[in-house]
Amino acid sequence: MKRRLTGFLVSWTIFLIYKFLCVTIRWEYVGHRYTAESSPFVLGYWHSRILMLPYAFRGWNGSLLISEHRDGSYIADAAKLMGFPSTRGSSTRGGARALLSLIRIAKEGRPVAVTPDGPKGPVEEMKMGVIQLAKKSGLPFRAACYATKRHWRANSWDRFYVPKPFTRGVFVISDEIYPDSDDDQMNLDRFQALMDETQKQADSYFK
Repeated sequence: MKRRLTGFLVSWTIFLIYKFLCVTIRWEYVGHRYTAESSPFVLGYWHSRILMLPYAFRGWNGSLLISEHRDGSYIADAAKLMGFPSTRGSSTRGGARALLSLIRIAKEGRPVAVTPDGPKGPVEEMKMGVIQLAKKSGLPFRAACYATKRHWRANSWDRFYVPKPFTRGVFVISDEIYPDSDDDQMNLDRFQALMDETQKQADSYFK
C-alpha cells in the first residue's frame, strides 16, 4: 500500500512538473513535426531528455519502451498521464519480450519509442537492440532531442536534463533513416551519429 501511494505521488509530481513546463516555456521546432497522421517510425532519444518529449509528440498512438525496474514504473505511470502508453522491458530485464511487443505494435502501423542508453547507460551510447527493432519492424528510425536556453542538470548517471520555466525551448526531430545493410555495426554507427547530431543541433540552438 505504501509503495502504491509513493508511486502515485511520484508519478503525479512528474506529470505536474511536465505540465507546468509545457505552458511556461516558448517552444520552437526544427525538422519533422509529428502529428497523429505521421507515418510510423522508431523514435530514439537519450534517457536524460525524456521529460518533455511527450509535448512534441501530442496525439502519439504508439508505445514507449520503459524499463521494468521500480523507477520505471513511476515513469510509465507519468508517461501514461502525458498520453504516452508504454511497453515494459529493457536490455537488462524483459528485453526479448518487450522487443517482440514493440515489433507487433510497429507492424500494426503505429510508432514506437526507445531510449537507446536506458535504463542505466552507458550514457548516450546506442545499443544494438534499436537496430534489431528497426530491421525487424521495417520502420525507419528518427532521433529526437530538446534543449532550453536555461536548464538544470541532475547529479545522476545520465545528468538528467530539467528545463527551467519561463525560458525558450526547442525540439529537434531528425529526418528518417533505415538500416541499409546486414552490417549491424555500420548501422549502429549511423544511428549513433544521427542521435549525436540531433543533440548537437538542440544544444547549440540558443548559443
